[in-house]
Amino acid sequence: MTSLRVLGCSGGIGGAHHTTAFLLNQTILLDAGTGVADLSRSELLQIEHVFLTHAHLDHIAYLPLLLDATLGERTRPVIVHACAATIQTLKTHIFNWQIWPDFSVIPTAEQPLLRFAAIEVGQTHGVDALAITALPAEHTVAALAFQVSNLTASLVFSGDTIGGAAFWQAVNQIENLKILIIETAFAESNAKLAHLAKHLCPSTLAAELRSVPAGVEVLITHLKPSEDQQTMAEVLALQPAVVVRRLIQGETICF
Repeated sequence: MTSLRVLGCSGGIGGAHHTTAFLLNQTILLDAGTGVADLSRSELLQIEHVFLTHAHLDHIAYLPLLLDATLGERTRPVIVHACAATIQTLKTHIFNWQIWPDFSVIPTAEQPLLRFAAIEVGQTHGVDALAITALPAEHTVAALAFQVSNLTASLVFSGDTIGGAAFWQAVNQIENLKILIIETAFAESNAKLAHLAKHLCPSTLAAELRSVPAGVEVLITHLKPSEDQQTMAEVLALQPAVVVRRLIQGETICF
């Protein structure tokens, strides 16, 4: 059985809202948004791998702080898995000694706290008895979705995306898919902004849901806090043919 703990699933912060971060089986993060802040020191020290969908701040904000918080206590580096473009963005704009120290050479270049592992669409990394496969995603920057599989079931996390043919072609090839976590960032009143930012809104989600395989549960994530209730009401008003509900921060999903 695989557990996925929802540390953050909001499109913003404020109050109890945290941005995207999921903890897989204690040792793996899917994205590293502000939800990582809720982990204890002992839980932070257990994290060995971070899979990033893309480099936007709400998905990587706590990666630098995670590394800093566990410096001197780790015996092995944290491995960050992302596409080559995301890795280059992190190297250029975050771990550059101006925004944050370069942990890929700390404490030494031979034994750093941070290592990068490039992963491209279609590639699978085996981690902690799981197979994690990069799927295509379309966003305003280079982005990936991820399929997480154990011996009996799979979960797909879309990351930030507008969906699209390549994403659904990959999803529909997964025979044991049980759960799809997909974003819907904006309410219908902000459909133009959603289009510009390459996020989904209820009307565009409706078109995407027609491609969801039968029997798959759909969990909605990344709703903007200022309009989350309105957005979710509009999603449910679509009366989709598949089971759809809102992802809840703090819940643990087992598959």
